[in-house]
Amino acid sequence: MLDQVLQQDFSRLLVVIVNYRTPELTIDSLRSLQPEIEAVPGAHVVVTDNDSQDGSVDKIAAAIAKNHWSSWVSLMPLDRNGGFAFGNNAALRVALAAPRPPQYIWLLNPDTIVHPNGLTALIDFMDQHPTVGLAGSRLENLDGTPQHSAFRFPSLWSELDYGLHLGFVTRLLKAWEVAPPIVTEACATDWLSGASILVRREVFETAGLLDEKYFMYFEEVDFCRQAQKKGWPCWYAPQSRVVHLVGQSSGMVATKPTKRRPQYWFNSRRRYFVKNHGWLYAAMTDLFWMAGYLIRRLKDAIKGTPDNEPPRLFLDFWSNSVFLKGTER
Repeated sequence: MLDQVLQQDFSRLLVVIVNYRTPELTIDSLRSLQPEIEAVPGAHVVVTDNDSQDGSVDKIAAAIAKNHWSSWVSLMPLDRNGGFAFGNNAALRVALAAPRPPQYIWLLNPDTIVHPNGLTALIDFMDQHPTVGLAGSRLENLDGTPQHSAFRFPSLWSELDYGLHLGFVTRLLKAWEVAPPIVTEACATDWLSGASILVRREVFETAGLLDEKYFMYFEEVDFCRQAQKKGWPCWYAPQSRVVHLVGQSSGMVATKPTKRRPQYWFNSRRRYFVKNHGWLYAAMTDLFWMAGYLIRRLKDAIKGTPDNEPPRLFLDFWSNSVFLKGTER
């Protein structure tokens, strides 16, 4: 499989899709990609499989053969499930070490459907803005309504707001809101949703690959921060439109959760704050969130408002805080 990847021409663009037990979604995403890839000479897609052990590799390989996609899609099975960053980096290492490495790398979720010109619009934007390091698409629901795709970096104040969910406090802390109002024009942003990010090759060469100590979540926040430290700004480019079937890959959906928040979410959050701000700042974010959450639950109890958070959220948050986990990342 590795030899097959090395033989491909991805001098213009490499698209990386990480599959983990979502073969049907991955195949649908590839189907939407076909006309986009055919419009970009020197483009190739690599699907890495994070040791799904559910028949994903066979199903995706069969779809590639049946649809005659082998000229533009390669499948790279991996020997373990190392997470989102691990799955992307496996393909990135091969491509960046190639004699003609790609000009751009598109990190694309398997739970996406690319609209016509969704790819070419991103490439055109980057070609026209050579100092921009990363560009993200407008993500949409199936009905065309937009999702938040461009964000501010999380902070003490955003963690307080996240815990409280209190109207007047949210208005006071508007400048620190992680998910600002969705805009219709291209704009600079702190970080982009990892569901669809086009990255200039030089960003990886100067800022490094994705941090594999994040299993899932916060890796794109961290990567955008590292890129900006090296002088590569992130931009939101809504002329590129991509449907994102939220939560289909991770299992974390917007409706009332019935399962506890996964351990790796807490590990990633803690790692992000400790790595980028230090233990003291991370401890303050934990205190702000927990204080805000307790105040909110007290308010909700008085009003009889149901709790729409995952089960045992506060206890899980406390047991994964820096006070108990220290600087463990």
